[in-house]
Amino acid sequence: MTTAAWTTDPEIERIARRRAAARLGWIVHATIFLLVNGFSLAIASYTGRHGIGFGALGWAFGLAMHGLGVYLYGGGLLDRMARAERARLLSQRDPW
Repeated sequence: MTTAAWTTDPEIERIARRRAAARLGWIVHATIFLLVNGFSLAIASYTGRHGIGFGALGWAFGLAMHGLGVYLYGGGLLDRMARAERARLLSQRDPW
């Protein structure tokens, strides 16, 4: 396969766009996390209240899981799961 054929392959384009969208989704998630929790921390330090960070811990865990899914396992996990599901459905298909 030549480089030109590889770069114009619609399947490659679809996969690249899906992965880029997943990474962008994580970046948006992380940005909102930082803004909301930074604002909450500023309010907490101004008012002298403590314990506001407990909600941030749960959210940080969710953000970490989102990051793992996108950057560590996201490369082929969805594709592998879709192939396995497709194979399972095809094997159960009634021939009539």
